[in-house]
Amino acid sequence: MVLLKSLKLPLNSNAIPFSLKGIDNKIYTLENFSNKPLVIIFTCNHCPYAIALWQRIINLNNRYNELNFVAINPNIHPKYPEDSFENMIIFAKTNNITFPYLVDDTQETAKLYKAQCTPDIYLYDKNHKLKYHGRIDDNWQNENLVKTHDLNDAIINLINGKEINPVQHPSIGCSIKWR
Repeated sequence: MVLLKSLKLPLNSNAIPFSLKGIDNKIYTLENFSNKPLVIIFTCNHCPYAIALWQRIINLNNRYNELNFVAINPNIHPKYPEDSFENMIIFAKTNNITFPYLVDDTQETAKLYKAQCTPDIYLYDKNHKLKYHGRIDDNWQNENLVKTHDLNDAIINLINGKEINPVQHPSIGCSIKWR
């Protein structure tokens, strides 16, 4: 398992259009998430970093109705059967994931977003301009030891029309399992 950091991307860049199947078998596009800020998380079912942060993502989704959340799994790889589409459905049901969980079975969307690791987290404003790309918080291993809530703080500032700190620490996680 290779540990990677998310790349530094230019803030205010546009979200990239996509068309991906969700675990509900519906096709989702960027337009499905218009008129609200959007959190996109490239993630999976098997990576220990992603697993450790899933509940925090779910909690943020439950806390902020004024945002759209979407998770995208680019790890459709024969060596990682726990990330299969079928297991995504089971994982979402087991973990009460109520926002769209999409499969990037060609891995093209992850490549276009320059996603590097799971999780790789992007926060866009309602016009789909990138405002935050970084970690959820400063302690992926133990939520009780978290001192800074980076993503939550960025969300609060975005909702309140305040500037988001341009110093953004990268997310860390397992490498995306490129084919």
